[in-house]
Amino acid sequence: MKKKQPNEQRITVLYARLSRDDEKDGISGSIQNQRAILEKFAADNHLPNPRFMFDDGYSGVTFARPAFMQIMELAEQGLVANLVVKDHSRLGRNRLVVGQLLEEDFVRLNVRYIAIMDNIDTANGVSDIVPMQDLFNEWHAKNTSDKVRRVMQSRGNAGIPLTTNAPYGYKKDPANKNHIIIDPEAAEVVRQIFQWSLEGRGKQNIAAMLNDAGVPNPTRYKAERGWTCNYPAKNDFGLWNKTTIWRILHNEMYTGVMIQGRRKKVSYKSKVLIDVPKDQWYRVEGTHEAIIDRETFDTVQQNLALRSKTDGNGEVHLLSGLVKCMDCGSTMSKTTNCQQGRPRVSYLRCKLYADSGKSKLCTRHSIRLDKLEELVSDRIRYYIQTYYKLEPLDIQPSRDTQREALEQKQKALKAQLEKRSQALKTLYLDKVSGILTDGQFTDLNHSFLEEKARLEQRLSKIEAEFSDQEKPQQQADLMERAKELLKLETVPRELVVALVEKIEIGERNPDTGEQQVRITWKF
Repeated sequence: MKKKQPNEQRITVLYARLSRDDEKDGISGSIQNQRAILEKFAADNHLPNPRFMFDDGYSGVTFARPAFMQIMELAEQGLVANLVVKDHSRLGRNRLVVGQLLEEDFVRLNVRYIAIMDNIDTANGVSDIVPMQDLFNEWHAKNTSDKVRRVMQSRGNAGIPLTTNAPYGYKKDPANKNHIIIDPEAAEVVRQIFQWSLEGRGKQNIAAMLNDAGVPNPTRYKAERGWTCNYPAKNDFGLWNKTTIWRILHNEMYTGVMIQGRRKKVSYKSKVLIDVPKDQWYRVEGTHEAIIDRETFDTVQQNLALRSKTDGNGEVHLLSGLVKCMDCGSTMSKTTNCQQGRPRVSYLRCKLYADSGKSKLCTRHSIRLDKLEELVSDRIRYYIQTYYKLEPLDIQPSRDTQREALEQKQKALKAQLEKRSQALKTLYLDKVSGILTDGQFTDLNHSFLEEKARLEQRLSKIEAEFSDQEKPQQQADLMERAKELLKLETVPRELVVALVEKIEIGERNPDTGEQQVRITWKF
């Protein structure tokens, strides 16, 4: 049972609230104005132990407000004698919750409620008019919500950004707050992510490569520049993860299309968000400069739609997602024999067969993966060599992509090290100036030094790779290298996905050992 507090210990809460919508409507009820009215009322009426509390920027339809929740905790402890607001709508705009507070909670907690401008004082009883006032207050919140929604729809259909934060790779245009422009440093990372995806690398593998290069994730990147961000920066060293990579690879905004309205609130009374069907999104072409061209974006989406699984090393196998059972149409799944003392051999088998257990709704349709890859590569090699003739003028010096990647990593790590060095200098100056205590300085200094050592270790590793790398081949070797490329000793997955629609595998004939393989091409 709650212990009853002496009257001299109980307080009078002077509560003020102002929502963003109230500010837009130009209501003469700023926090300072409300405070002046409340304090004068408390003094004139000799209310005991006044304490001012407020919620700034919180809607009246929700009661999950910091100050209001603190008030209710104090009331549950028997510490609140009076709760005073300027007008009844400051308490809230949800008639059901407000009604319960007035008729049940405040009575149970022995709290006297006063709304000055509406002449409400529960010490004198609750008038029958009060429920009608609650209804009008709720209607006001609904009408305001409808107005805001119509404005947002109009802006969304016009391609005007509805959020204050630009996607990673872009930044706000200083000359026009309703326009975004490319952020060169982050845009280069976005391009690299799409390129790695085209090469068949998985999301987890891409995240690991960025972390190894010391590239900060979008949240840390924006925090380091003092930009606003949807999520607060955590002490995670700014590491990437596969979810962030997934979001970037699926974001059509990188093609110059403004995509908005993907989620919406259930109602004006709730902050719960639900997904909006794709055909109801706000989609406007050409609102900003593209980072990724349409062809590259569509190819990546096609690759991702194959729902490819990796081989455990962050790499998808050459034919992943393309091989189907000829009888039931299921995707063929990969399985690997790992018997001790024997080489690893991977097979593809019908997924329906594998998943249906004892019922065996289909047959195995098993085929060795390496043999199938060899067959498909031979067929692709045949088509390329038959229909494409290499001309001397076609030969261009190939880019040393591995060396370029190392150079990018080296540049990014050096930049990170420079930032950490500057941060350490600033940290020391803050200690000397008395901004930081000795304990705070020790903790932060230790964290910075650990991260700096980690970056230096990565940099040393990259410099060692530079020294081990062979020099690029000279112009005299270009023809020979081009011929080797045309032989397609290793067929790139990007080429397979571009040429092959599907590969169907029949069941092996137990008598002859023959097995039908049918390739459907895209050309």
